[in-house]
Amino acid sequence: MLEIMGASLILGALSGLLAGLFGIGGGLVIVPVLVSLFSIQHTMIPEQQMIFAIATSLATIIFTAISSVLAHHRQGNILWVKVVRLTPGIIFGAILGAIIADKINSDNLRFIFISYLIYVSLQMALSKKYHFGLIKNIKSLDYVAGMGIGLLSSILGIGGGTLTVPFLVTCQVPMKNAVAISSASGLPIAFAATISYIILGLQQPQLPEWSLGYIYLPAFLGIILSSVLTAPIGAKLANKLPAIKLKRYFSIMLFIMAAKMIFT
Repeated sequence: MLEIMGASLILGALSGLLAGLFGIGGGLVIVPVLVSLFSIQHTMIPEQQMIFAIATSLATIIFTAISSVLAHHRQGNILWVKVVRLTPGIIFGAILGAIIADKINSDNLRFIFISYLIYVSLQMALSKKYHFGLIKNIKSLDYVAGMGIGLLSSILGIGGGTLTVPFLVTCQVPMKNAVAISSASGLPIAFAATISYIILGLQQPQLPEWSLGYIYLPAFLGIILSSVLTAPIGAKLANKLPAIKLKRYFSIMLFIMAAKMIFT
């Protein structure tokens, strides 16, 4: 337990730094690293490692999302009307995603995550820009999109920023507002998914010690304690360091993580 918590402190510091630098949640880094830690430490049976990593990642996002929402709200960038429209679909999708992930074979769940990891790494490597204003701002579309964002985020263990921001920009929302709305939307994703994974996990007979449903508490505590400290540092560095080069380096790291998950 102590080894996991110690390693999670380092992981949290890294994920917080990266979240501050690139404006994305730490789930893309947290999930694959936790899978490796759980495997090395034999914390749980192999079939549970992926779903525990996903659920624990989502639980940590609750705290990082709160911090991010407060910062964006103070700057006046959150369009709360848009958040309210997205939230019902997000909550429903996040709950459904957790139920689906609980039913999916562990290897298939790993394949889904690896595929998305490769997709994001390619997007960052190519520095692909979002196309502004291709879709009109339609209320009903927000409910449907929210459900899809919540479902995929819950299955992948992410805050949904890499899904929400492109959708919002395409719907004619300015980038600074899209990022702020995405941060606010990450909170209902993480909260609904975390509660769902706790309830689903409590029904399982073979849970490891120090777990709350599918949340592994030592890893959860280690990550939130350090990520809260390093996220502001990453945000400050983002204004000083070359963004394009950093994104390409980060894309390489994501690709290496995906390769490791494939061959492990």
